[in-house]
Amino acid sequence: MDRLSQQPTTLSNGAHRPVHHINDDSDDEGALASTLVDAMQHSAEDDLEDDLDDELDPAAAAAAASALSMQNTEENLQARLTAAAQPLDFSAPLEVRFASYDNYCSLFHFILNSEGPVELELPTYYWAWDVIDEFIYQFNSFCIYRNRVARKGQNEEEIQALRDNPQTWGCYSVLNVLYSLIQRSQMNDQLAAIKRGEDPVQVAGEYGSRPLYRMLGYFSIIGLLRVHCLLGDFTLALQTLDDIELSKKAVFARVMAAHFTTYYYVGFSYMMLRRYADAIKSFSHILIYVSRTKNFHKQNAQYDSITKKNDQMYALLAICVALSPTRLDDTIHTTLREKYGDQFAKLQRGGPESLPVFEELFLAACPKFISPIPPDWENPTANVEPSQHHLAVFMQDVKNAMVLGPTIKSYLKLYTTVDLGKLSTFLEVDKEELRSHLLVFKQRSRQTRWTDGGLLEGEVVNTSDLDFALKGDLVQVSEAKVGRKLVEWYLKNLIRTYQ
Repeated sequence: MDRLSQQPTTLSNGAHRPVHHINDDSDDEGALASTLVDAMQHSAEDDLEDDLDDELDPAAAAAAASALSMQNTEENLQARLTAAAQPLDFSAPLEVRFASYDNYCSLFHFILNSEGPVELELPTYYWAWDVIDEFIYQFNSFCIYRNRVARKGQNEEEIQALRDNPQTWGCYSVLNVLYSLIQRSQMNDQLAAIKRGEDPVQVAGEYGSRPLYRMLGYFSIIGLLRVHCLLGDFTLALQTLDDIELSKKAVFARVMAAHFTTYYYVGFSYMMLRRYADAIKSFSHILIYVSRTKNFHKQNAQYDSITKKNDQMYALLAICVALSPTRLDDTIHTTLREKYGDQFAKLQRGGPESLPVFEELFLAACPKFISPIPPDWENPTANVEPSQHHLAVFMQDVKNAMVLGPTIKSYLKLYTTVDLGKLSTFLEVDKEELRSHLLVFKQRSRQTRWTDGGLLEGEVVNTSDLDFALKGDLVQVSEAKVGRKLVEWYLKNLIRTYQ
């Protein structure tokens, strides 16, 4: 069944690391977008009638028959690709899920392992995203379904069927498809060439110059971001976007679902890596865009899905702002208060009573995590819910930050110097325990913030408006009061008015 296991899994990266700009426009990325979309509209066509008009000697007859066979194959492929983009119901029975996996295996096997590139004119440039998006969705829903069956351990028939097919919708197969589509299309090399100002056609190769492979390869990069995040590898998730520039002119920005998906998973990956400032920047960017274009999205067929993802990002934004207080855009701040006013206030106050709110918002807004390995059928109780596992990891960091953090900060703001023993009396904690809390508080105020280069790169900065030094039992406090720069604020809002 797993005919994709022979595909290569190594990506071809460009020689130079690209420069990312999360908020700025990019002329180079716009050039790539134009190149890809124009290619979609000028697909090469085979003229079969000329072949049939040639002299009908045996060789010509064989060529004509081969051409007709290829035409029928392409028509069949078009129908199969169209079917691959159709959503599968979440409650579909197990037999349908198995059949869907077989269809995807057959489809991608034909696309990747044919003797030459498959010639096919795609209806729209966003159609390739629908195929990749549905492929990953079915993989995700199957893994959740399988884990639920394993934990319940009640339906013996389904358990046996799943045990007999351990490779069905396996992580290796899904990742292999995405990596193979990227490698076949030489998409990373093409994107790197665009960054260097070179012609991507020179590195596209025989497959990468075809619209089918080019678009599937491009959106497979976004798909890898999503899959690695679902598997809990947030570092690798961000690394997959090394060759894609996050800007409004990027190709993925032309497809609203892909636009949302990209910034959601980038922001969530940053949050899980404790880079809250970068997560806030990512969420704010897409939420501002949505707030300005919401009337347009009401006409979108995926409006309900966009609205749900929009609410999830506001919940994640509330979590990040509570853990790393910062000034938000006025529009975003107002909407955040409207959607999560009471919960947001509890998050900001901190303390033990804020922990259930963190858990509630995290579970409501996090991706539907999956396990990279099949479940333990012999011991159902050993199968941990992946979302609960990631929640436990995240909440450990939240407890370190929010149980005493806000209270410590409020007391430190009252002093320029204070004795450690006196402060421990105020907080009603042991002196040495307070010392540990102070070190944790200081360490957490240092975050890696993106400035240039890849998404994982950046410089360590102090994200708090309060700093202190601990010398023996004496705490020396320095508060950096950052005033609002009225000139920058005026120019920013003036530009927004004329946009």
